[in-house]
Amino acid sequence: MSDTNTKTRTQRIVNSKQFRNGEFVNISPTSMKADDVSYAKLAIRAAKRPSDSRPSKPLPSIKTDLKNINDDNPVIIWFGHSSYLIRYRGKNILVDPVFSGHASPVSFMVKAFPGANTYGVDDMPVIDVLLITHDHYDHLDTHTIKSLKSKTKSIVTSLGVGAFLETLVPGVPITELDWWESFSLEDVHFTACPARHFSGRTLRRNRTLWSSFVIQYPGYSIYAGGDSGYDHFFKQIGQKYGPFDLAILECGQYNEMWPQIHMMPEETAKAAKDLNAKYLLPVHWGKFALSVHSWMEPVKRVKIAADELHLKITTPRFGEKIILNEIYPDKTWWLEA
Repeated sequence: MSDTNTKTRTQRIVNSKQFRNGEFVNISPTSMKADDVSYAKLAIRAAKRPSDSRPSKPLPSIKTDLKNINDDNPVIIWFGHSSYLIRYRGKNILVDPVFSGHASPVSFMVKAFPGANTYGVDDMPVIDVLLITHDHYDHLDTHTIKSLKSKTKSIVTSLGVGAFLETLVPGVPITELDWWESFSLEDVHFTACPARHFSGRTLRRNRTLWSSFVIQYPGYSIYAGGDSGYDHFFKQIGQKYGPFDLAILECGQYNEMWPQIHMMPEETAKAAKDLNAKYLLPVHWGKFALSVHSWMEPVKRVKIAADELHLKITTPRFGEKIILNEIYPDKTWWLEA
C-alpha cells in the first residue's frame, strides 16, 4: 500500500467517532469479563471444558455444488461457525471464511469438530466480495484468505482491518467501512453497522473496528451480524434498514463470565426480533469450541427462545441451501449427531 493510502487510513481511524484515546470503543460501556471474574478464573474454567463441548462423532453435511447454483432468489449456505456464502443474480459474497481446520494462531489449538470442515477453498466459486467482519482468528483466517486470492475480486471489511489484509492478498481491492458508511457493487449495497465486541490478534486490542453489515439487494435485505453482545442498537438498525428477510446472528461461545461481548441464545432471538427479521439463522456454533458449553446447547436454547417469541428460525446442516422465500431447513439434525 502506498504511503498516501496509509496516511488516509490513519486519518480515517483518528477521525472516527468510534476511536477514542487510541482505541476503538463500543457504544455502551463494555467489559471483557464480568466484574467479579478474574483472568485467572477465566483460564481455569477454559481448561475444564466438559466432554460434550465437542461432538462424539462426525457431524452431517450436505455437499452442494457451489459453482452451479440456481439463484433466482438469494441463496445462503452455512459452512459452520460464522462462515457462509450468499449468492444472488450471479454474484457471490463470502463471509468470514475459516477453512484451515482451526481457529487459532497454531493448528493444534481450537480444532474444527469432526465433519465440520468438509468445505474448503477449492469448493468456492469466484468471490465477488469477501466480507470480513473483524480480525479475530475465528473470522479472519490467514491461510484461507491467502488461498482465496486468485478467486477474490474485492474485499469489504471494517475500518483498519485492511492494513493486515493487504499483507495477505496484495493487489486485491479493499474497501474499509466505519459504522454507518456504505459501499455499493452494482446493485448490491453494503452498510457497516455497530456491533458490541472487540478486536485484536495479539494482546493489543481494539486497534481495528468490528462491525455488523446490512446487505441490500433489490427486493431483499440480509443482516450479517458478525460477533456482538446484545445492545439497543439492534432496534435502531431494524428501524433504519428493516425488515430483514434473514438475520444471521451469533449464537454460541457465550458464558456468564463474559456476558457483554457475546450474546446468550435468548438474546440472539431477542436481537432478531429487534431487527424485525422474518427468519433467524443462528451461527457461531457447530464447528469450534471457544467456550465451555455443550456443542449443541446454543441451537437448543435459541430454538426455545425463538418459539417463545414467535420468531421463525432456520437450522441448516453444513452446506444445505437456504433459499429466501422458498426453503428454510429446520430439522433438529444435531440431536442425531
